[in-house]
Order: sequence, then C-alpha cells, then structure tokens
Amino acid sequence: MSKNTIKTFVLLAALGGLCMAVGSIFGQGGLFIGLLIGLGFVGFSYWFSDKIAIKAARARPVSETEMPQYYAIVRELTQRLNMPMPQLYITPDLQPNAFATGRSPDHAAVAVTQGILNILDWDELRGVLAHEISHVGNRDILIGSVAASVAMGITFLARMAMWGAIFGGGDRDREGSNPIALIATIVLAPLAAALLQMALSRSREYEADRSGARLIGDGEPLARALVKLEKGARTIPMDVNPAQAQAYIVNPLTGREMNFKTLFTTHPPTEDRIARLRSREWAQ
Repeated sequence: MSKNTIKTFVLLAALGGLCMAVGSIFGQGGLFIGLLIGLGFVGFSYWFSDKIAIKAARARPVSETEMPQYYAIVRELTQRLNMPMPQLYITPDLQPNAFATGRSPDHAAVAVTQGILNILDWDELRGVLAHEISHVGNRDILIGSVAASVAMGITFLARMAMWGAIFGGGDRDREGSNPIALIATIVLAPLAAALLQMALSRSREYEADRSGARLIGDGEPLARALVKLEKGARTIPMDVNPAQAQAYIVNPLTGREMNFKTLFTTHPPTEDRIARLRSREWAQ
C-alpha cells in the first residue's frame, strides 16, 4: 500500500471521527447522526471528488478531432508510464492554469484552461501536462481531492458545532461537558484542516515537478511555463473555491488580496519551483 493511500485513509478516518465528535455535542442521538453524516462524507469524498472538481471548474470534455495535439501529448506521456488515457477537458477560464483529478489512474481526468492554451506553446504545455500526468502516476490526486473535501466538511461541521452551542443542542450542561474542547472544535479544527491540506499540496507540487521533468527528460519547458502561469495568475482573476485551489498547477488565487497570504498558500513559491527545475535537481 502506497504512502498516499495510507494518507487518504487517515484523512477519511479523521473526517468520520470529527463528524462523530461534533454530533456528540448533541448527545447520544447526535453521535449516531454524526456517524451517519461521517460515513456519507467519506463515501462521497472517495467516489465523487473528481466530478465535483470538474463541475466546479465548469470544464467540458474535448474530443481528439477538436484538439488532436492535446490528445497526442497526453497519449505519449501516459504510454511512457504505461497508464490508461485520462479524460481530457477544457475550462472557459482566461487565467492560464491546469489541474488533474480522479481517484486512480483508471478514473482520472486532466483539464486545461482556455487561458493556458492562449499563452503557452506546445512544448511548454507538454511540460505542464507531464506535471499533471505525474500527479496521476504518483497517485496523489486522490489525496488532494479528499483533502479538499475534508477541509470543506470540517468547516461545515465546525459551523454546526457553533450553532449547536448557541442554541443549546442536547444536554450541553451535562456533567463532563468541556467548553474548551467545544471552542477548539469550532475554531481550531478548520485551521488544522487548512494547514494539513496546504502542507500536503506543497509537497505534492514539488514531487510532480520532479516527476514531470524526468518524464520528458527536461525541466526547462515546465520552468518557462511556470513563469508565464505565475504572471497570468497575478493579473487575471479566477473564481475558485479556496478548498479547490490546491488542485491547480499554480495557485489560482495568487492575485487576490488575502490576510496571512504566505501562511495560507496551497503551493510552494513558484520562483523556487523554477529554480529547482533549472538547477536540474530533478535529474539527481
């Protein structure tokens, strides 16, 4: 069993456990309801996280007749890795970006934005697609999708706990109740989920850069692409749910003004990624 598979199971178990913990605030009945909600979240996150990502991006499938070069590049890369051909999509966004999603190589999808097609040449796009196919080959897109679902689910559950405390859910004054634990659930759980998601995303981006460069035997096409993508992300806004931002090759929220931007970033610094690619760290 791969490390990423283990991480995925841990995330799903943590989500289920948190659902039960929040439900217990409302008594024994709430604990059972929390268990049911947790099982629902876990199942939904595993089976449908890819469909959520595609729908959220407003992506549409493209045919080989419509975009033969897109298909040719992805087919070449997947054949090198002895992987099935993923479904290919394009989104209407003008910000240059791309992402991969799916729970396994047999159920994978790759999407590029209209913006990335407008500014990259095919050699640079090949570098980007090698990065995305590496996400699929490394089997780490599932953990990213699940992490996004966990982050959204924990935020929802924390809000449930907050409203339950305000309106006095269950026997809140029973002996043994712990208001400090309740506050920690409401305030710290979403923060912890966000930090975990971001840590996972940063490490995965470095590894996908390395794997993608090795796949095509050159880090320069992706390095040139990242220069353009970072500039595009800073100047062209994209409407993306923050929980889904980690799926993209560069942070689509880069241009937004956000508090604590350095702490709450889902990607490593693009300049660092470019430097690593050009130093041929991937070849070592």
